[in-house]
Amino acid sequence: MLLKRWIMSASAALVVAGGAWASADPVPPLLSRLFQPDQGEPRAALLLIDGQIKARHYAPGYSDANRFISWSMAKSVTAVLVGEMVADGKLELDAPVPFAEWQKPGDPRGSITLHQMLTMSAGLSHVEVDNQVENSDTNQALFVQGTDGMAAYALAKPLEAKPGEKWEYSSLTSLLLAELVTRQLTSSTDPRVRAKAYQDYARERLFKPAGITSAVMDFDGAGTQIGGSIIYMTLDDWGRFGSLLLAGKGADGSQAIAPDWLAFMRSSSTHNPGYGGQVWLNKPQPPGESPALFPGKGPDSLFSAIGHLGQWVIVSPEQKLVLVRLGKTNDDRLQPVRDALGATVADLEATKS
Repeated sequence: MLLKRWIMSASAALVVAGGAWASADPVPPLLSRLFQPDQGEPRAALLLIDGQIKARHYAPGYSDANRFISWSMAKSVTAVLVGEMVADGKLELDAPVPFAEWQKPGDPRGSITLHQMLTMSAGLSHVEVDNQVENSDTNQALFVQGTDGMAAYALAKPLEAKPGEKWEYSSLTSLLLAELVTRQLTSSTDPRVRAKAYQDYARERLFKPAGITSAVMDFDGAGTQIGGSIIYMTLDDWGRFGSLLLAGKGADGSQAIAPDWLAFMRSSSTHNPGYGGQVWLNKPQPPGESPALFPGKGPDSLFSAIGHLGQWVIVSPEQKLVLVRLGKTNDDRLQPVRDALGATVADLEATKS
């Protein structure tokens, strides 16, 4: 409980730290669409092309001193760490995940593979969003009854579909991926030991190669990183994360993510062409699903980490482009933001051609 309270308090402070002064600089033309009145509350944006900053801007009240919350962009960070575990031979993509809680005789959850979890087709019973917020499993785990042991809450969920047969977006599945990584790093049940092991691994295998220095990760009371929802970084460091996803190469040019893992992350899941391995793809969603990106605008190979309330780290390998948009925009106002991002990418593609 002490660990959880300390980390959550520290993170809350980081959200507002350094935001006292406002930039009076005009919005760069390349980012002008992202700061129009119909864009909700944009807070920061960054455009990188071929590794070079082409434009960056903060809304009044935000600066280099701020760390911005990921919300679900954390899922993409978690996926990279899972990939490092696969590269180390500690996990196998197409093998059942080694959760002891699912290995009892007759438990159908014992057949869930890592691949299925990464592509949101594990089949676990889950409610991500509901008209009644208290019915959301994600809300219950993060903010109500599961805060002292979010993984235990998620591991107790039964199946609602046969593994591999249904796509369903699930933040708790991503949280379980972070728990899985932790269990490969330490057998300790001490929350502080578990959190440190995860932090150290993330720093050495992801943050340090990418040149990221500002990352702060939230953990629950059991020392599980909230890998589906809560990481904080500066605007520039979110850009560095996008640059890492561009070709898997670190700041010094060395290969930090295996090419085959990047290819997996960017490949369409079986039941949703617009979703890969914990990233969204610039392809159509299944009938009834809202668009995540903007098919038809920008290259098909474009993909993105996307977070609640309008967080995007867009990566376009063909254009060698990274576009970051951070802010607070309610769901019912996100379509104009998505349109502006798509138009920005399309404009850059037209200029290039």
